[in-house]
Amino acid sequence: MKKRSIIHLDLDTFFVSVERLLNSELENKPLIVGGLGDRGVVAACSYETRKFGVHSGMAMKMARQLCPQATIIKGDSGVYTKHSHIVTEIIKSRVPSFEKASIDEFYADLSGMDRFFGTWKFAGELRQSIMKESGLPISFGLSQNKIVSKIATGEAKPNNQLLIEEGTEKSFLAPLSVRKIPMIGNKTFQKLLNLGVRNIQMIQEMPVEMLESIFGKNGRTIWKRANGIDDSPIVPFHERKSISAERTFHKDTINMVQLHATLVAMAENLAFQLRRGNKLTSNVSVKIRYSDFQTYTKQAKIPYTSADHIIIPKILELFKQLYNRRLLIRLIGVKFTGLVGGHYQINLFDDSEEMLSLYTSMDKIRERFGDQSVIRAATLGGTSVGRMDNPFNGEPPILHAHRQQ
Repeated sequence: MKKRSIIHLDLDTFFVSVERLLNSELENKPLIVGGLGDRGVVAACSYETRKFGVHSGMAMKMARQLCPQATIIKGDSGVYTKHSHIVTEIIKSRVPSFEKASIDEFYADLSGMDRFFGTWKFAGELRQSIMKESGLPISFGLSQNKIVSKIATGEAKPNNQLLIEEGTEKSFLAPLSVRKIPMIGNKTFQKLLNLGVRNIQMIQEMPVEMLESIFGKNGRTIWKRANGIDDSPIVPFHERKSISAERTFHKDTINMVQLHATLVAMAENLAFQLRRGNKLTSNVSVKIRYSDFQTYTKQAKIPYTSADHIIIPKILELFKQLYNRRLLIRLIGVKFTGLVGGHYQINLFDDSEEMLSLYTSMDKIRERFGDQSVIRAATLGGTSVGRMDNPFNGEPPILHAHRQQ
């Protein structure tokens, strides 16, 4: 097999680092980014606060009690999006193939570059270039695959780099906590603890069949990752750029209640698909086709998000700006572009615990009973194209017959 060299880069405490870049007085001080009220949630926290037990996703009220001396900033998702783009462009200009895994996390394939100037040397120079040109600290792990590199980055932090030589993957992973393995969440971790499994070496020494009997097909994945085995490819940043839905009406209409309800239904469904696929969008657009078949679109850039309550008002605003001919409408559509991997954390500084819990609960119901099982009252009278599959599962999109209402 061809030898691979995969680098994983992660911007250290990204939101915090951006705030410190904008205000140097915050350097080396405990800092929390998140909702300002007691019902707010911690979106990010500096290393200085972590020794007090503060972590992302925690209730702000609890974080204040644990670290009362911390400076608390609401944050600005637009600013963070801008700085993420800056780092993305730096990486894009220097590596042959890369994957943007989230707003602050990247993979790149450096295989074969050692023939020219040394992979480790190149990786170090890339990190220095990012820090110099963006002003942000970044860490990386370098190994022969994505999983080991990601774990190595975690061990390298803060603001450092780590090389795992080929053949040393198992010995590197062995003493680490099983929590360090990507995909092991609270439930899986607790089940492993109940089995007496605490470090990765114990998984390495277990028969793979035992893990399969306990965790099903995920058991083999856990075993392979614990042994440093991973052949997953770099997924180029440009591969999946958009997700969309549109509706052709059975009868051309100017019924604003129906049009608004349909737009909200489509936007709500697409936002759920983003969260389901662990994606964020940075650009939304609305499409109108009038009865004379003239078609118009209008788009707007927004901070990375997957939240209904941020996306839906922007969609309705675009429709209001776009609909100016006062003709009957034949078709309307909604499209999200500028997609990157990322989770809901980007929105935490705007939301409360209640909002976060609401999205989590609704999405769980949709995952179990279908994406139309929970809908907003505002969508009544409108329709959207529902789906049970995850559009970001790597499979090619299903071509639906054009639906009408």
